[in-house]
Amino acid sequence: MEWCGVHTLLCTPGEGAAVSGPVERTARSSAAAEPARPPRRGRIVAALMLAMALAAMDSTIISTAVPQIVGDLGGLSVFSWLFSGYLLAVTVTLPVYGKLADTFGRKPVLLAGIALFLLGSLLCAGAWNMASLIAFRIVQGLGGGAIQGTVQTVAADLYGLKERGRIQAALSTVWAVSAIAGPLAGGFLAGYGDWRWIFLINLPVGAAALVLILRHLHENITRTRHRIDWPGAVALFLAGGLLLFALVQGGIAWPWLSWQSLTLFAASAVCTAGTVVIERRAAEPIIPGWVWRRRVIVSVNLALGALGLLMIAPTVFLPTYAQTVLGLGPVAAGFVLSVMTLSWPLSAALSSRVYLRIGFRNSAVIGMSCATAILAAFPLLPYGGPAWQPALLMLLLGGALGLFQLPLIVGVQSTVGWAERATTTSSVLFCRQVGQSVGAAVFGAVANHTLVARLGAAPASLTPPGGAAEPVRRAVAAAVDHVYVGAAAAAGAAVLVLLFVAPRRFPVLTDGD
Repeated sequence: MEWCGVHTLLCTPGEGAAVSGPVERTARSSAAAEPARPPRRGRIVAALMLAMALAAMDSTIISTAVPQIVGDLGGLSVFSWLFSGYLLAVTVTLPVYGKLADTFGRKPVLLAGIALFLLGSLLCAGAWNMASLIAFRIVQGLGGGAIQGTVQTVAADLYGLKERGRIQAALSTVWAVSAIAGPLAGGFLAGYGDWRWIFLINLPVGAAALVLILRHLHENITRTRHRIDWPGAVALFLAGGLLLFALVQGGIAWPWLSWQSLTLFAASAVCTAGTVVIERRAAEPIIPGWVWRRRVIVSVNLALGALGLLMIAPTVFLPTYAQTVLGLGPVAAGFVLSVMTLSWPLSAALSSRVYLRIGFRNSAVIGMSCATAILAAFPLLPYGGPAWQPALLMLLLGGALGLFQLPLIVGVQSTVGWAERATTTSSVLFCRQVGQSVGAAVFGAVANHTLVARLGAAPASLTPPGGAAEPVRRAVAAAVDHVYVGAAAAAGAAVLVLLFVAPRRFPVLTDGD
């Protein structure tokens, strides 16, 4: 089927060419015509930050309201799908939205994503049982996939290489603030109001973002004809959805080697093979072949996949360790983790001074090498020691990962022109999300195996009411230590990928973006 689409050009002209010297070697020029500088970039950035805040606060603001939601709607046995369903929808739609944004422009995709997210929020506020709330959370996720990929793409379009790190660091700050403010806001609304307001407060924020984008994001449009690869999109959606569903449910709803898990993995493999066949024959594939042929993109995808995997250790297992092993309360345990969200954006904001001097790959290698050492040091902490020790490690880890992630995102975005940037950005985010799902499954299995080995059976809860018995505390400490060893191995693998797969210097475009 052919559609009359638009080819959109949006960036700041010539700024990529202003960077010279040791940063990176140059590459082919972008085929896009040089556009005019978009007006009022500050207001567009404000709109991007508001849109990103919708996606960033979505899960954190709900986490503290789960008891109230379950008490009102029931569904205790399936409430985890409030998070898993959203994550699945975001992940599997990222590549599709990336291709659509490259084909028809960023603005319509971003507007549609925000509108869909707000529709899902409104429906969530009116949910009548847990099943309906989960279904409406998936609707939110379908919009969230468009927001996450397109916002970072527009940010790269607006700024040249020298300024691109600054705007991406600002978006990282949104995530950091959301990680702290989300649980507080969710707890306040659930405790002193009604949990449905958690979703309703998205409406004014999203409406403000919509108005700003409609008024100030202008794109120069060249009309062309495009053939939308709907079979490839459906096949990709099924392959990713089945894989993520298997990873989310495996080891929890059923054993890993059960017929359910094996069937889902087999079905995902068949759909993946079908996707490859369809994409090879498609005139305009959802995931073009060049994504997997260019060393820069492949290496960044693999490295960011490893980042998603290793992040499970601090975000999922550290709060449990802090409460069960160190005996901290929920607030103090959250602080041990939150210090990482403070150093990460600060390090990201300063990373441009590093990668503009020594290059994207070298900056990322330094950052992930430090992260490897920090993660490997966690099992060396004394059992039941003071809380400042893991907090210090998380503060250092945030700084290391800020130096790792942002140079790779800015670097890979700078190697492609406008017509390929959204696809490239979405592929990076997709791999990071898949890595996160794989990490949750793998490290969950590692922790459970350690608990079973130490206790004879995994406890029903890692933080029993009234405090954990000493055998449980030691078993949890051993399990989390093993998880951190695995996270250090994932970080080391990312370093090896950068050293042996990534080119020494990224082929940055010079004649505009």
